[in-house]
Amino acid sequence: MQKTVTVKLDTGTLHLKLKPGRIPLDRLLGFAARISSKRKFLLVSKILGKHYPVSPKMMRWSYRALARLVLDCGAGSSSLWIGMAETATGLGYGVFAEACGAGVQNALFMQTTRYHLDGVARLAFDEAHSHATDFFLYYPEHPDYRRQFLSAETLVLIDDEISTGRTFLRLINAYQAVNPNLQKVFIVSLVNFAHLDDRALLEAQAGVAVEWLCFREGLLAFEDGQNTALDNIVVNVSGNDACKKALLAWPGRLGINAPIQLEGGIVDAFLQLTASIDDDARPILVLGSGECNAPAYLLGCKLEAQGFNVKVQSTTRSPIHQGNDIKQVCQFEDNYGDGIANFIYNLNPEDYREIILCHETPLCAALLERLDAWQAVSARFELNPNDRHHAKLYFFRP
Repeated sequence: MQKTVTVKLDTGTLHLKLKPGRIPLDRLLGFAARISSKRKFLLVSKILGKHYPVSPKMMRWSYRALARLVLDCGAGSSSLWIGMAETATGLGYGVFAEACGAGVQNALFMQTTRYHLDGVARLAFDEAHSHATDFFLYYPEHPDYRRQFLSAETLVLIDDEISTGRTFLRLINAYQAVNPNLQKVFIVSLVNFAHLDDRALLEAQAGVAVEWLCFREGLLAFEDGQNTALDNIVVNVSGNDACKKALLAWPGRLGINAPIQLEGGIVDAFLQLTASIDDDARPILVLGSGECNAPAYLLGCKLEAQGFNVKVQSTTRSPIHQGNDIKQVCQFEDNYGDGIANFIYNLNPEDYREIILCHETPLCAALLERLDAWQAVSARFELNPNDRHHAKLYFFRP
């Protein structure tokens, strides 16, 4: 028996018809209005660690559960796992890492990105409803990873939510043009609201077996409220098209063939910089930045394993209207040299005993401003140049 949910937003009304599922929808999702003329609503995940603070334990549960769904259906002898920028880059990596932990072999993880990398070949496609239309899937530079990329039998596409699947269809078609070996596609998400006609179109045009895997699914319709004031807001989210290769330490954009391990002593290094760690009433918040949110999760897991109360969240360039499940909006300049607005949602610094800001870019004025405003600790991610599967975090308190 289907359940109908109606949500009033300042941009219109959202109607959802839900198929039966084991997880209550309000444990998975909240809702908000997007500042966008293309798509005026947002499904606010409560387990993703993006717009809501989430415990590493809850995030890992979702990663493990989705990975198990894929493996139970057969991941094949070689697989390519792709997390979609920016919202699902951490989710994609986490599902891949749990699949590796469960024994999957010959697997490669990559993420799409909105950043330009000069001199690196790429597959280009766009996300029609997005606030930023250009994003890319680059070819791996490492020869072994490139071979895996060009020969995978199984493609695992991972996003937080699906409304039509059209972006995935464009990606599948672009990928098939360079890899004729593709035999099966998994479309994996926390929730899936793609219409049956959209699913049928994707399956027909993909021409290979397609499996749809998620926690909850149904149909979604949006009734536009014609809010002129919000419709006329313009937020620059496109960047300056400059090459960002020197700023991008997280390796997901060019390929990872095994989970990343943080080197030892990470928690002790952090504890040396904090004086309020005995405040047990409030959690530690670990913040990721944009597409680079997996290091925040990895650090959160380390802290949680030593008994600390931890929440993980991430900044984003997605402009969202305050209201419904977006209680607070904080805007600041990005740390990638684009001069565009970044945001963090539902953040009240007083709720936390410490805030750690994980970032891949060097310290800059934008990061220092945030560190000062939040009285936060910087944790800069750096991959070990001699071991692509190990990384360090360098802590600094201004």
